[in-house]
Amino acid sequence: MIVRKSPNMLAMLFTLRGTVVIQIWQRLLIVAVVSTFVAVFPHVWSEPLPSVSLAPFSLIGLVLSIFLGFRNNACYDRWWEARKQWGHLIAQSRALAREARALHDPEVTERIARRSIGFAAVLAARLRGQDEAAALRPWLSEAEAVAVLATRNRPQAVLQLLTVEIVDVHRRGNCGEILLRMLEDRVEEMNAIQTACERIKNTPAPFAYSLLLHRTSWIFCLVSPFGLWETCGLATPLFTLVLAYAFFGLDAVGDELEEPFSLLPNGLPLNAMVRTIEIDLLETIGAKEIPEPLQPVDGWLLT
Repeated sequence: MIVRKSPNMLAMLFTLRGTVVIQIWQRLLIVAVVSTFVAVFPHVWSEPLPSVSLAPFSLIGLVLSIFLGFRNNACYDRWWEARKQWGHLIAQSRALAREARALHDPEVTERIARRSIGFAAVLAARLRGQDEAAALRPWLSEAEAVAVLATRNRPQAVLQLLTVEIVDVHRRGNCGEILLRMLEDRVEEMNAIQTACERIKNTPAPFAYSLLLHRTSWIFCLVSPFGLWETCGLATPLFTLVLAYAFFGLDAVGDELEEPFSLLPNGLPLNAMVRTIEIDLLETIGAKEIPEPLQPVDGWLLT
């Protein structure tokens, strides 16, 4: 995730990291070649090119920009919903560890805290298709890790361990009904967060809608030089590139926001949020070795 202070004007013009230029430069190059050909052709071959009125382009550009805005709003809603769910997970993990201290059993509190960290770590790995075993093993005993890794839904298996631990403490008479309900509610909220994240990941924006906007952007940017060359002359490539950067850029931003759990620069910093949970819960149980928060590197909080 890109984390920057407000840049000055020159930085805004020349910054590449965090922009979509890297994703769309090939498309811009194709548009530049086509528009340059259209602008130079009449001067080299002395043959007139078909000239199209600018009125249709104005109408198409307006409609296209509106639909791109609608799509980007929908994609941002997905991104923001994912961020809210992970913020809620941080809050629930902190509350679970804090309430577990009321059990007055340091060993049980430590197991609950470490399993909560393991849940966050394995959920992040699951959402990104990464190594779930590597994310999970530091937080569980070897026997628990083997049992959890034998299941298909590893985050749910970790929540099962939490539930069994809480119920066992209650059965031993070390946890009253009120505290039992509070702890179980935290675990249930963590289950709801996982379900919401899986819904976001497994339900992308309608492909037909994205494809329609993608194709229309290509057609508009490739045809627009024929409406601009008579008025703009040799400056046609410049104006065409500005249009292409705007439309292709909006399209690319929507693609990034549509996948909030991706490893793209504008994806959510799941590793940093897992580290936040790790730090807070280890402090709660009084651990001696506590890692430092992840920091941005050149304006990029590594995801």
